[in-house]
Amino acid sequence: MAVERALISVFDKTGVLEIAKRLAALDIEILSTGGTAKLLRDCGVVVKDVSEFTGWPEMLGGRVKTLHPKVHGGLLYRRNLPEDQKQAAEHGIAPIDLVIVNLYPFEATAAKAALTAEELIENIDIGGPTMLRSAAKNWESVTVITDPADYGRVATELEANRETSLATKLELARKVFATTSRYDGMIATELERLSVTGGHAALVAKEALPQRVYLALKRQQPLRYGENPHQAAALYIPAGKPPAGLAAAKQLQGKELSYNNFVDLEAARSIAAEFQKPAAVIIKHNNPCGTAEQQTLLDAYLRAYACDPISAFGGVLAFNRTVDAATAEEVAKLFVECIAAPGFDDRAKEIFSAKKNLRLLELPPGGLEPERELQLKRILGGMLVQQPDLGELKATELKVVTQRAPTAEELATMKFAWKVSKHVKSNAIVFAKDGATLGVGAGQMSRVDSVKIAVMKAQASLQGSIVASDAFFPFPDGVEEAAKAGAVAVIQPGGSVRDNDVIAAADRLGMAMVFTGMRHFLH
Repeated sequence: MAVERALISVFDKTGVLEIAKRLAALDIEILSTGGTAKLLRDCGVVVKDVSEFTGWPEMLGGRVKTLHPKVHGGLLYRRNLPEDQKQAAEHGIAPIDLVIVNLYPFEATAAKAALTAEELIENIDIGGPTMLRSAAKNWESVTVITDPADYGRVATELEANRETSLATKLELARKVFATTSRYDGMIATELERLSVTGGHAALVAKEALPQRVYLALKRQQPLRYGENPHQAAALYIPAGKPPAGLAAAKQLQGKELSYNNFVDLEAARSIAAEFQKPAAVIIKHNNPCGTAEQQTLLDAYLRAYACDPISAFGGVLAFNRTVDAATAEEVAKLFVECIAAPGFDDRAKEIFSAKKNLRLLELPPGGLEPERELQLKRILGGMLVQQPDLGELKATELKVVTQRAPTAEELATMKFAWKVSKHVKSNAIVFAKDGATLGVGAGQMSRVDSVKIAVMKAQASLQGSIVASDAFFPFPDGVEEAAKAGAVAVIQPGGSVRDNDVIAAADRLGMAMVFTGMRHFLH
């Protein structure tokens, strides 16, 4: 069915003039409103105001423009049903075959600092979503566009055939309902900020956790498989937003990514993001088996690798600097699954190109930022939601609890090891010295066993090292085992009912101990 009439009403005017000109060249009548109509007229496109089409003026300060039977009748009547055709003719309803609408920028408005309740409410689009839904419901008869990225292909189809295919109409209708669903979810969430006081609405601070969580995700790419080959998996990103973070990383080479690859890449990326100086991270099964922060990227990699060379085999790496040739030459000696970094210089790419299956991912700008969105974990029948762990040490909150205070060098190493321990599965123990991990104990049911495993895994002497624990030592045994291995200082949250016993053990062993007052469990 040929397109004879289009309605265009957009807030985001990107590309709208070009598609309007292409429609006009096909003698398609264009209806429009407000600023869109003015833009098109000023640029020489013939436009009929919707108020002229309906015979009813815009009213209520612009709240009512397109909410009229002649608009929605023209969108909703089924062209293939004689009864619909009859009623449309009786009431003077002309068909509208193409709708181009995008919505008020509610999300951007809601994010403004000096926002009023009235401004929030007035940026809730009513006419736009209503037209989109009407057109999308009648998708067999009406083509509806809400994303400027679709303008070109629709115009090309119309120029070739005077109409769009059913497949195109259906795809665009699906996109509309995804858009309006997300839009309504945002509104419902932001309205939680409204409070009625003295008969008037006012904005209040957002709660840390909303009353409702609306998820609108779009499949970005299929993955090789899930945690195991018999499980299907895909990467999804927030609908209506461009990809960001690791989800926006550009794969430069290598095999298709799997679910586990992404899980390990995120673990590696999040640790690398903790450090200011050149840093290297090696991840195996979601735990760091080596991390270092040094003056050069090469030194950082060599120190990270030296922590646990056996576990590093088949690992996933992340760097917080562009990978240079010298670092690439060393990494190329090891079999690794994936490498993520802000970039790779030309020589590094050439070196890695010899490993055809190695996945190289170039992180986008902002790809080394901490994750700030709410964290979600499914349970049967529900969803657990929590804030991300963004807790950072403050020098003023560190408490020396032993007779001996740490030296400046020991304190610096404590801070390094504490950052790493935050990313190790609990119970987590990290031995470190000179800006590098020496031994990592992860995921054990007892803390003393994590200490023993970290000692067992260490490839170099632990003499003079410090030890970080993600949670308190419940008994002195963990501290005693660390001291036996050569550790001279401990950083831990404190908070055990046996803290005094643990502190006494540290004093007896000549160790320095600092309490952070902050726990970093990770499950």
